[in-house]
Parts: sequence; C-alpha cells; structure tokens
Amino acid sequence: MSHSPSTKRLTAVAASAVTALALTVPAAQADPPEPTLRSEAPRDLKIGSAVWGQRDLLDHDRKDLTEFQRILAAEFDSLTPENDMKWAEIHPEPDVYDFSGADAVADFARAHGQEVRGHTLLWHSQNPEWVTEASATWTCAEARDVLEDHVRTVVGRYAGEIYEWDVANEIIQDDWDAGGVQLRTEANPFLKACADDPVDLLGDVFRWAHEADPEAVLFLNDYNAEGINAKTDAYYELAQELLADGAPLHGFGAQGHLSLQYGFDESMQANFERFADLGLQVAVTEADVRMPLGEDGEPTEEQIAVQAERYDKMLQACLNVATCSSFTVWGFDDGRSWVPDVFPEGYATIMTEEFVEKPAYDALLDGLADATPGRSPRTPPGLNR
Repeated sequence: MSHSPSTKRLTAVAASAVTALALTVPAAQADPPEPTLRSEAPRDLKIGSAVWGQRDLLDHDRKDLTEFQRILAAEFDSLTPENDMKWAEIHPEPDVYDFSGADAVADFARAHGQEVRGHTLLWHSQNPEWVTEASATWTCAEARDVLEDHVRTVVGRYAGEIYEWDVANEIIQDDWDAGGVQLRTEANPFLKACADDPVDLLGDVFRWAHEADPEAVLFLNDYNAEGINAKTDAYYELAQELLADGAPLHGFGAQGHLSLQYGFDESMQANFERFADLGLQVAVTEADVRMPLGEDGEPTEEQIAVQAERYDKMLQACLNVATCSSFTVWGFDDGRSWVPDVFPEGYATIMTEEFVEKPAYDALLDGLADATPGRSPRTPPGLNR
C-alpha cells in the first residue's frame, strides 16, 4: 500500500515527537561498573597477575567462571604463567613438549581480552631431571643445541600472543653467595657448559627468541633487583655489554618479592631510570610483600598498613618512569601464594584466601586511578628494539 506525501509527513512528525518525548524522560540510570585495577590503569600500562594454568584454568568455561577466574578476568589485562612455561612443565623429556598449561593461560587470556607475559626461557631452577643429569657431561655446543631448540620451539608456538618474555631469569647471583655477584655459571646448567663465554650464549638466547617472535619485548629478570645495588650494577654492565654486541635485549624486570623483615629500597625509581636511559623498557614482574605472622597466623594492623605502602611504592616507581610497561603481582590471593611453601612468612598478596580485598589492593587501585593516562607507553620513541 502506498502513502501520500501528507501521510508520510504526518508519520515523520509523529516519529519525531515520540523521539523527543523519549529524550525528555530520564532513563533508568544503571549503576556504574565497579572500578578494577585494569580499568583504572594508564592506557598503556599492563596490570598483571601470575596464574598457574594447570591448576586454575584447565576447567575454564567462559559461561560459568569460578570466582577466582572471574576476578582474574576482571582485574587484570596481563597474565604470567607462574609455572606452566618453566622447563620442568613445558619440556619434561628430551623430545617431549607439554603445552597444556601454557595453552590454558593463552586461551583464557584470548577469551578475556588479556595479554600474556612469557616466563621463562633460561633459569637455573625448576629444570627437568633429564636436563640436570645430561648437563653434567654437556659440551657447550651440546648445551647450545638443546637451548636453541627449546627457545625456538616455545617462543615460536606463541609468536604474536606474548607481548613480553622473561628470557633470562635470575642469571646473576647475590653478593652473599659463594663467589659474590657474578653470573650463575655453576648453578645454571647452560651457563655452566658455556662458562668460557657465557655472555656470548646469553646474546644468542635473545637472538633466538627474537627470530622466533620479532614483536615480543625481551627481558632480563631477577629478584633483589629493585634498587641500585651490587647486583643491579652487574645487570647494568651486562645490559650494556649485550646491547653493544647487538643482542635484541629490550627490557629489565625487577621481580618485587619483598619482605617486611627488611626495609624498602628507595632507589627503585632511580634504578629503573638508568635502565630506561639505555633505551630499555622496565617492569615490576612478580610483586608480593610477605611478612612474619604471629602464632594466630594473622598480621598486625601496622603490618597491613606497611604492606600497602610497599605495594604503592613499587607501583609509583613504575608509573614515574616513562618506559615502565607492566606491573604484575605474583598471584592475587593468599590461597594460591607460593610464599608459605618457601618462607616462614605469609599474607603476601593483595587479597585474602576468601578474595577479600586488602588495603594493599586499595593502594594499587588508588595509585592507578591517580596516574596520568598514557604515562607509561608500551613502545616509547627511541626504544631499543
């Protein structure tokens, strides 16, 4: 049925009137969403958590998340496999790779708009028995062949999905260890086999990773590396040497495993700034703040307050350095924290075992909300890539 021009005009007028009326009637106001760490972070600063895929994500059902999974998805836009990419888990036998845990982390991240930090390709700990046994007789050439196959296989599998890699983890020992601050050429099986020129091997590990995924940002990473000290001085010299040799080193990560038994190193920002001056990104990669607890297993109010302050200080050191690209907590709830299994301490994370947010969580949320958007660009001008 056709309409006359007058009928069309009347219909249009009536429609306009309905639209105008709708605009004058206030719609029901939905409650604004609760702020989260990822929603409050500066635009290009990734806020991450460690997660163990084999334990917590294999049963992932996007339509029916566990409480842990819901919080993980809501609060963080970066995930680090806590154990799933370590050698013992991902390469348990010479010719066997097990990607199930790492795939679970990558799949969860993809489903929830998150990215992944890879951890780790070269480490002296959590190596499978076949590595520790075979390395006793390895030549440097044999060690290099094994390591190159591992790096190219693992990095290549996740090329384009992992934005940062902890390539070399804890490769410099502390000044109180036997021999003082130096490369771990005794404890690390690969560095031991190539002890005549371990820096040459390190450079190649970065090259292999870069060739397997040219877009990934490649990090040195260690504990007790927050402030300026003998250990970070050694890392600073190593970074300069690697860069001078043309190695594709892109970043330096301070883990941030702190204890209230010790003071906070106020030189953390200055330490980050000197690595940034080399053209490197920096990151807080494994933050938690543990403490000794009383017989009742509970912290004091003072401990809780100091813990929140320590988390905030690490965050501020990151926010105040333009090349700080990510801030990662090493698990967000006490029920999954590694700390009580290793130290006679606890209460290290930002939520309780029941997922109750601590003042430490509030300190991070407030610090992120107050930060200037875009303060920490992922790829700043002049970045050494």
